[in-house]
This record gives sequence, structure tokens and C-alpha cells, in this order.
Amino acid sequence: MEGRMLLLLVLGSLISQAWTSSQTHQKYSELHTIHPWRRNSSGRVKRDWIIPPIRVLENSKQVPEDLVQIKSDKIFTGEVIYKLEGSGVDQEPKNFFEIDDKTGVIRSKRPLDREKHRSFTLKAFALSPSGERLENPTTIEIMVLDQNDNRPAFTKRLFEGSVPEFSVPGTSVMSVSAEDADDPMTENAMLSYTILSQESVPADAVTKIMFGINNETGAIYTRDVGLDREVVKSFKLKLQVADMSGMGLTGEGVAVIHVSDINNHAPQFSPTKYNMLAVENRKDYDIGRVNVTDRDDRGAGNWEVKYSIYNDPHRSFSVATDPVTNQGILSVVQPLDYETQQEYTLILTVENVNSLSNKAPHVPVSSATVMVTVINENEAPHFREDPIRVLVPESVAPGTVLTSNIAFDPDNSELRYEISRDPERWLDIDRVTGGISVRRAFNMRSPHVKNSIYTAAVKVTDSDGVSTTATLAITLKETNDFAPELHPLSGSVCKDSRRKNTGLVLTATDQDLPPHAAPFIFEMLEDMSINWTVIQINGTHALLQPLVDLDTGDYMVSLMVSDSGSPVLGETSHVNVTVCRCDSFGDCKSEVGAIFGATMGINFIALIIIMACIALLLLLLLLAVAITSCGRRHHIKKGAGLLVGDSEDDIRDNVLNYDEQGGGEEDENAFNIDMLWNPHDAPSTPGSYCPGPGPRGKQPLRRDAPHNLPSPTYPRRPPADPTDIQDYINDGLEAADNDPNVPPYDTALIYDFEGEGSLAGSLSSIASGSSDGDQDYDYLNDWGPRFKKLANLYDPR
Repeated sequence: MEGRMLLLLVLGSLISQAWTSSQTHQKYSELHTIHPWRRNSSGRVKRDWIIPPIRVLENSKQVPEDLVQIKSDKIFTGEVIYKLEGSGVDQEPKNFFEIDDKTGVIRSKRPLDREKHRSFTLKAFALSPSGERLENPTTIEIMVLDQNDNRPAFTKRLFEGSVPEFSVPGTSVMSVSAEDADDPMTENAMLSYTILSQESVPADAVTKIMFGINNETGAIYTRDVGLDREVVKSFKLKLQVADMSGMGLTGEGVAVIHVSDINNHAPQFSPTKYNMLAVENRKDYDIGRVNVTDRDDRGAGNWEVKYSIYNDPHRSFSVATDPVTNQGILSVVQPLDYETQQEYTLILTVENVNSLSNKAPHVPVSSATVMVTVINENEAPHFREDPIRVLVPESVAPGTVLTSNIAFDPDNSELRYEISRDPERWLDIDRVTGGISVRRAFNMRSPHVKNSIYTAAVKVTDSDGVSTTATLAITLKETNDFAPELHPLSGSVCKDSRRKNTGLVLTATDQDLPPHAAPFIFEMLEDMSINWTVIQINGTHALLQPLVDLDTGDYMVSLMVSDSGSPVLGETSHVNVTVCRCDSFGDCKSEVGAIFGATMGINFIALIIIMACIALLLLLLLLAVAITSCGRRHHIKKGAGLLVGDSEDDIRDNVLNYDEQGGGEEDENAFNIDMLWNPHDAPSTPGSYCPGPGPRGKQPLRRDAPHNLPSPTYPRRPPADPTDIQDYINDGLEAADNDPNVPPYDTALIYDFEGEGSLAGSLSSIASGSSDGDQDYDYLNDWGPRFKKLANLYDPR
């Protein structure tokens, strides 16, 4: 096919990789030309031609360096332009390669680094001068060849491990590791480990080589015996790693190996004998410490110990371990008694908390002897029991001994007894022997007896003044001391004995407590059983009934009431019984009611209605009388222009509060004004009242002052000197204001005669231009009886 081009790929030279220890290389000797697109005999282009990768050595200093040349057979028919693109050319990373567009030579522009870019893939093009592709692009792969340009390095700056002491050779201790950035598929990354040196802590404690290392894996192991933690604490190893299987570049590291402790030392007492002091009658306090030594690692589990007491049958002592010092702390946990035992010999043993290793030497368990001496002290007296319990009957006779021998002194000191608390003063005590006796009779009803127990306090003191107090609890046993009392001792029963379940209900009370009280037994005396009977209702109540029809009147019935105590106590009581007539409800009627009930047949409800009506009528009658009394009028005669009553001696010297009532003093002669008083509409104001004591009737009560208090003394006579009228009025006004028995302000006011001889003129002259004599009032007689009184006031006769 004409116009088809043949690209000739000319390899400059084949890379021969003959590596030496000096890391030299050979250059490509010449470029070779190949024809990957050349047509075969049939004229078709061979499309399955594979171009081998171009291998380029990293870190090359000969740059730029020709790598390969590509050519096309179009060179014989026309001009061909070569182009190159891909990573390393126009894609990241850029500017590593270029191509000569006329000759087709591909060259590197700068040194390559395999640890950054291991390969590059490029595409080559053959174009016409006009930019037309002459053939499809071909792929060129460039591989970067590794050089041993990286040193191996350990993964940690310091490796730490441990190995138990007395480990056998070959015991694995730890492993170390290193890395190399070179190609792991080449000798450049083939690592080898070695131990350069060994140091012991403390220094020079061990001089022989105790550890080895696997040069391929880095595993460290023991290679000799003699690892003793008490001799050497740890080892410091200096390590080396090299590539090229140990012939190339190298790196260094450090490993620290600690020798761990095993429990190969048993604890030992030091010393083995101790003397300690203990005070009697005390407990829960420390008396001393014991010491032990253990060569194992201090503070670790193999060093911790525990103690035991070999001979302490009463468990009076205990021993604990101080976690900081490993000492044994000996304590008294039960009070010791000097009078019983003055010395104790204790055998203490010690052992580790952790079990001993099988590599530990076989030695017996360490023990120590502790001599404990008890110190005597003055002990307080002891009561044999606290509280001291006594059970006695409540009726025990005074002088009876309740208890004795209640206390003792451990030091055999002389004791003195006393009652320190006895609120009822019922008890006595012998100061020498301590015998407690009854001083006065007990009383179960005392407020100091709670739940039948009387509580007192007893104090005992020895010769040195040391004292002890105990509670005395006396339980009082109830006895039958009181006979029951009958209630009630008076009552009434119906005359009709044929009524069922009627009578006088009786009960009884007993000051004793159970079982010496209820149930009670009610019995009728023989001489009373003819007319009366008593029926037991329950343990506390009975019903008294007549057996025959008795006349109405009062009777005395005698009964016997007994309790259930031991012995039984009873008492005869006399009940005053009234036999009466009863209504349908079983209630006694009054005499009037009995008569009415017997003759007229009026029932109880009708009787109540009648009595209510009578009471209402009486109330209305009293109200009318009161109103009439408060409004009593006087007959007035006309004379001299003054108000004169029937009797000149009937003078009321009361100061009155005038509202808008009309005329003055001389215009009215015993003239009365009645006003209705509404208590809901008028406030209770002092000073307004309804005069008229005695027969004038009841006055309305003031609500602002107590009732039925003595009234103040009012001025009885007007002053002789008219100039003193102001003082006279003021005195009367003050007395009226302070009178608690006057009516409220707005009550019905009754104006009485206020005396004669007023200095003020008549106010009647204000209303008319002439005197009364100039007026003719006869026409008032023609107005009927309602104006008769008014006509009499102006009667000229």
C-alpha cells in the first residue's frame, strides 16, 4: 500500500547490566533500527509487533542521554515530523524526556530516581508537515533501573524487651526490624542483622556474650546461662543492619533487654525475736511491728508477703502487712485481761503472696517469736447486765428487795452504789451491797411507765472514783387493784314494761389493765330482782329493765358489777331510775305532753308547731310593746310660747343628736317623733340613741360596744346661768358618746322634753309674720280625728 509509512524503531544500544561493587554500568554502545510497522509479504502492516521496554539507569550523570530513535519509511517519499507525549513529557512529572522531531531520537533531559518514578509510558507519532497522522501512535515504555543509593534503617530508635532471670540458652527475647528504600527485588534491599557490642547494667556485671541475633529475621535470643536479676538488671545491645546481604550500605540501632524477676527468694524475719506491750481492756490498736527481708524485686508481686499467727486460740491478736515497707503490724483485736493472763507468746510466720519458683532454693518457712506483756490499769466496775431487768407485780409492798449483786470490780476495789435517776422516787439502794428495794408503791398510771416498764438508772463507783452507769428496767405486772365503777348512776325507763329492748343502758370502767378489767359481770341483788332485771349485752354493757308495770316516779336500784381479774373484785352501786311515760320514740314525755297524749291524742310534731306559734305571738307582742314604749307621747298645752308637759317635773336632761328634725326647743312641748329603724341601712354610730329608760321599753343595742354596761351620768339640770349652756351641752354630748347602751345612729329617735327657759326665741316666728294668737286654726277640727291632736295644740281655750 502506497503512502503507508514504516516506522523504524532504532535502539541505540542494548542495556547490559553488569553491576559491580563500585556500582558502575555500561552505556548503550550503538543504536539499533527496527521496523515495527513494516509490511509483510502480503502487503499488510504487522500490528502485533511488541517493542520491549527501554531500560534507563537511575541517577545517570550523562544527561542529556539518547535512549532510542524512531523512523518512518515515509522518509523516502516525503518529510516526516516526529512527536512524543505522555508522563515525563507533557504530563506530570514533566520535562524528563524529549524527542528530536526530525531524527526521531528520544533522549532523557535529567537524572531519574527510581524511588520516586519507577517507569514512564510514552506515545510516539509520525506526522506529515501538514499535521496529518501518517500511522497510528506507538507506545514506548521506559523502565528506571535501581541503584543501591539508600541505606537500610531500623524501624525504631530504641528496642526494649525482657527476659526472665535464669532463662536457658535459646530462649527468645525479642525481634528487631529495619527497612531499605531500594528495590526489594534486588540485592540492594537484601538486609542482614548483626550485634556489634553488649553492655551490662551495672557495668561489667556480666562479661560473656549472653545474646545472639538471627541475621535474616532480626530475632534476638539467649546464648548462655547466668542471667541473675540480683546480679545484673539489664543489657544494652548495639545492632547493625546492612544491605547487599551484609556487603552493602549499613545502619545502626540499640536494643535494651531487662532481666525480669522470678520468685526465687523466700522472705526471712530479721530479727526473729520481739518484745511488745499491750494495755488491758483495750482493742483495735497496734502494739508493734516485725521486719522481713526479701531479695526479689522490691514492690513487685514476688516481693509482697503475708503474715500468720501460729498460736492464738482466742483470736485476740491480728497481723497485717504494710504495703510500703512489707513490715508486719501486730494489733490487739480483743480486750486483754491482766487479772486473767499477764503475758502472751506468739509465733508469727511469713510467706510470699506469689508462689515460689521451682528454681528457688528449698528453705524452711521463716518464723519469729513475739512476747506480749499485758499492762494492768484501773478498770471501771462492770454491771453483770445492762440493762438490769426486773419483773415485779405492781402491788409489790414497800421494802421488798427487787435485785442485788448487780455489779463487780475487776480490780477487787470497794464499790459504792447510788440511784442516779428515779423520777417517781419509788426505789432505794443499799450503798454498800447494791441491793435495790421498793421505797413506795408503784403506780401503773404514772407517765413514766411506758409499756408497763419503769426505767431508772444505777451508778456504781470504785475507790479510785471510776464509775459506771447502767439502766434499771422494771417491768410492772398488772394486778387487780381496783373494782369496776358503774355508769351512769341515774337515768329513766319507760313505764310500759311490755316494750322490748327498752331500758337503761349501763356500762362500767376499771382502772386496772387487762386481763383484770373487762369483761364485766352485772348482777341484780336479790331484794331487787322482784321488780327489776339486768340483761348482759356484751362484756362492757348491760340493760336495766323493770319486770312489772311500775308507777311513774323515782326508784333506787342496787346492782353488783364484777371484773375478770384474779381475784375477782366487785362493787355494789345504786342507780336512781325514773319511771316515766314515753312517746312513740321511747322518750319520756313532760306532764303536759303526757296529758295531751292521753286525752287529745296530739302527736309530738303538732305539739312543736303549737309551741312555735305561741312563741311567735309572744315575740310580736313584745315588739309592739317596745315600739309603743319608745314612742310615748305627752299632752301639750299652749302657753307662753313654750313647750310645757303635763308635769313640769318630767324633764329629760339628755343631749340629743338632731338631724333635720324641724323646730327648736320652745316650739315643741313634749312632742315625739317616731322613726322606723332599719338595722341593715344604718351604721352603728355612737351618740344616736333612743332615750326613755324604764317603762319606755327595750332600746336597740349598739353593735360597736359591749351590752349591759353602766351608762355614764348625764347632766340632770340645765345651768342657771345661760352663759354656761355651751359647757352643759358639751358635757351631755360626751356622756352620750361614751354610753355603750345607746342605740345606733340611725335608730328610731325619740325626742323628749328638754326643759324650759331657753334663751333662744321660737323658730315659729320665722315661718309666719304674726304670732300664734293672730292665726285661726279652728278649721283643723273639721279635718277629722287625725288632726285632732294638732288642733288641740292651737286651741285658744
